[in-house]
Amino acid sequence: MTNFVLVAGTWLGAWAWDEVAAELRGAGHDVHPLTLSGLAEKQGAAAGLETHVRDVVDEVERLGLRDVVLVGHSYGGIPVGQAAERIGDRLRRVVFVDANVPVDGESFLSGWPSDHVRQSIADHDGFWPPLGAPDYAGQGLTDEQIARIVDGSTPHPGATLTEPAVLAGSLGDLPATYVKCLLDGDEPMPAVAELLKSDRWELVEMTTGHWPMFSQPRDLARVLHTSVAGT
Repeated sequence: MTNFVLVAGTWLGAWAWDEVAAELRGAGHDVHPLTLSGLAEKQGAAAGLETHVRDVVDEVERLGLRDVVLVGHSYGGIPVGQAAERIGDRLRRVVFVDANVPVDGESFLSGWPSDHVRQSIADHDGFWPPLGAPDYAGQGLTDEQIARIVDGSTPHPGATLTEPAVLAGSLGDLPATYVKCLLDGDEPMPAVAELLKSDRWELVEMTTGHWPMFSQPRDLARVLHTSVAGT
């Protein structure tokens, strides 16, 4: 049985995967949505990037999972990509959903104009406050879906965004699927484009925005299911 471990991006918790998880379970998979330290029901827990990597690895080890598909959305790709290296032969595949990928020695905030994020973290006692409803416009979301995201979001621990990733090898050596959500830009970011040159990586495009677990949960579950079909 395939074990999916689902990790959402900034401000979100395991709850963000409710609809996707239900679809995957209906297809016969075992599904483990994971809330990272300091978010949602784990608010108040101290967290740096290594904490979030350990959250993922510890969940796999605690449950004794094998045949594991790690799924990282947005920021979640940073800890998931590092965890994928560490779980060894337990890994079946890693799926990045419109995600950042870890680059050794660089942080989530490296490589894009992020001074405003750093300033916001400094202004809010080390946390990045959630977006407001207007920030989700143009991403294929209904008003109800936007309200659900906004109401469920919690401040994100800033250290996880500023601390550098640590990789032992190349992510291009891992079996991977990258899901590009086209309403959030037509082309993958440069680090992803480079990894997609590997014959172990595949690109899947979705005509939706950056939060497909809300805007197109059934389609996203189908993409995740298909990513391991026949492998």
